[in-house]
Amino acid sequence: MRHAFLTGIGCAAAGALAASVAIYSFDTAGGAQAAAKSDIYRQLNLFGDVFDRIRSDYVEKPEESKLIDSAINGMLTSLDPHSSFMNAKTFREMQVQTRGEFGGLGIEVTMEKGVVKVVTPIDDTPAARAGILTGDYITHLDSQPINGLTLNQAVEKMRGRVNSPIVLTIVRKGVEEPFDVTVVRDIIRIKAVRARAEGNVGYIRISTFNEQTQVNLTAAIKKLKKTIGPKLAGFVIDLRNNPGGLLDQAISVSDTFLDRGVIVVTRGRNAEEHQRYTATKGDLADGKRVVVLVNGGSASASEIVAGALRDHDRAKIIGTRSFGKGSVQTIIPLGSNGAMRLTTARYYTPSGTSIQAKGIVPDILIEQEIPEDLKKQMSRARGEATLRGHLRGEDGEESAGSPSYVPAKMEDDKQLIFALNYVRGGGKESQKKTKPGTAAN
Repeated sequence: MRHAFLTGIGCAAAGALAASVAIYSFDTAGGAQAAAKSDIYRQLNLFGDVFDRIRSDYVEKPEESKLIDSAINGMLTSLDPHSSFMNAKTFREMQVQTRGEFGGLGIEVTMEKGVVKVVTPIDDTPAARAGILTGDYITHLDSQPINGLTLNQAVEKMRGRVNSPIVLTIVRKGVEEPFDVTVVRDIIRIKAVRARAEGNVGYIRISTFNEQTQVNLTAAIKKLKKTIGPKLAGFVIDLRNNPGGLLDQAISVSDTFLDRGVIVVTRGRNAEEHQRYTATKGDLADGKRVVVLVNGGSASASEIVAGALRDHDRAKIIGTRSFGKGSVQTIIPLGSNGAMRLTTARYYTPSGTSIQAKGIVPDILIEQEIPEDLKKQMSRARGEATLRGHLRGEDGEESAGSPSYVPAKMEDDKQLIFALNYVRGGGKESQKKTKPGTAAN
């Protein structure tokens, strides 16, 4: 290794390094380790010197805790784009996302004209029961104006302890004066899975892999089987623009459609950290035809599912090349200080393939037609290989990914239309458009 390291270095530098190597060749391993530790301590002292100089000489008084957070985060983000530091607040928010449930009101919202606009109240939640309607504007929370807050800040204020009340000031079209509505917070569960019957095909959209995903998926499949009945031809599993989530949920979702075999293998830095996850007996889809939709926004856990079902010939992958995130991150709590997200392994599909920086290439490539007014915004390829500092693909082959555009209207969604017809037996020859079906979940 030392000889290789010296290759290409200038003569003077090479001579100095050679001299140091000669010195260490007469030293003990313990001496070399002590020297390495001493060098680390010098670097830590340098960090302390820089920190003190910023505290004393920066043009404005800095927030010291923020400096430390930024330094730690800088150390982690220098490794790869997916390792990072989370302070206590960010860690709590991440836990809410992965749990898929929180104390809140049950409304999907956006920010418009400086206030919160209700996109939709979620069925059977406090907001729906209190009479909050789509299109309502929320201008005040407990008499405090929303104007000046970001959307995240407003959402954080609306979440809170279960059974605690909050007063929303509502402006509604057709009602002359703003009015107050008191809503009592309850447990809100994020729906990771939405499903509906499309004729004789079950359409299942999985938007994230949180702690609710497998439970939601099982319920959706059972309801679709009951709704469609014996005419059920199969399922379309839509993973487009699903950024991933929990590894165990990706394994469970894959296992739902598999009877046996490897689902995914993870390999860490050391051999003892390698793990193999296998399917258990029982295919909830009863062997019916399955299609998985992917695009440039399908990443991580989505790619584990697509890779497992494809390698076992259980599903056809339709769409465009996936994102290509073939690494596993472990969340390591740091007590009251938050947590760190650290890349600890690469994952491999059942055939032993790493998709890192390459993505999953669909069995059938179907590209969406992007409207002219969105081409500049949406035509850019999304992929791991485009991220600065990404882990390199093992064989050196990399791909920039693909666009992530999904039309809002089903009649414009070429990928979904093709997938539905494929499940019905139309295959490549049939791209006949289908009419949206009835809601099943």
